Amino acid sequence: MQLNLKNPIVFFDLETTGVNIATDRIVEISYLKVYPNGKEECKTLRINPGIPIPPESTAVHGISDADVANCQTFKEVAKTIAREIEGCDLAGYNSNRFDIPLLVEELLRAGVDIDLSKRKMIDVQTIFHKMEQRTLSAAYKFYCDKDLNDAHTAEADTRATYEVLKSQLDRYENLPNDVAALAEFSTHNKNVDFAGRIVYNDKGEEVFNFGKYKGRSVAEVFKTDIGYYGWMMQGDFTLNTKNVITSIKLRAFNK
Repeated sequence: MQLNLKNPIVFFDLETTGVNIATDRIVEISYLKVYPNGKEECKTLRINPGIPIPPESTAVHGISDADVANCQTFKEVAKTIAREIEGCDLAGYNSNRFDIPLLVEELLRAGVDIDLSKRKMIDVQTIFHKMEQRTLSAAYKFYCDKDLNDAHTAEADTRATYEVLKSQLDRYENLPNDVAALAEFSTHNKNVDFAGRIVYNDKGEEVFNFGKYKGRSVAEVFKTDIGYYGWMMQGDFTLNTKNVITSIKLRAFNK
């Protein structure tokens, strides 16, 4: 089944130096841009992360320091990537929890502040886990009856994710062919920041999603424990998370 699109949608996958959103870096990005008329554009970029790639990461994706030594840094390609995804909805596999937060963090580090607040984000892994509970390779075999021979290469994983979503739409009659509905279905929490440290509660209030103040209003906590704001600003949190809590703090201050 072809996707019912109102906007272009970008399927993408990252290969990285590790899994820490705040400190790790992208070494490869592949994205498949699908237009409402069905046109597809695919691009893959190797990135010099500026830090060593740990051997355990190389063992997963096969990309070594030597492979990216002469590649551009993310800062050199950040504006191009931002232009490519501008006005597009986003999709990936485990993308809401990892790929999108890390991509946003890299863009912020490069001085590119992109607004994704109005974009729909489909996480194909979440759909898969809600329906079948498997990995991407198993999902590809289950839905598409194909073996994912090049697993953990960004381009192969990106295209497989796209094909899996289309097959999911074919398989599940109750799964709507609508980007907004798919984004809602594939979201666990209503995140305020991309890392999910701050979420909206049932009243639409920003609350902490971790730590000793989990479930408490961010604005109310900052009124009684401003040191917690300082601790977060000095801590190992993403730049996006720090921007979000600063915005909440300033909003309360200006009331």
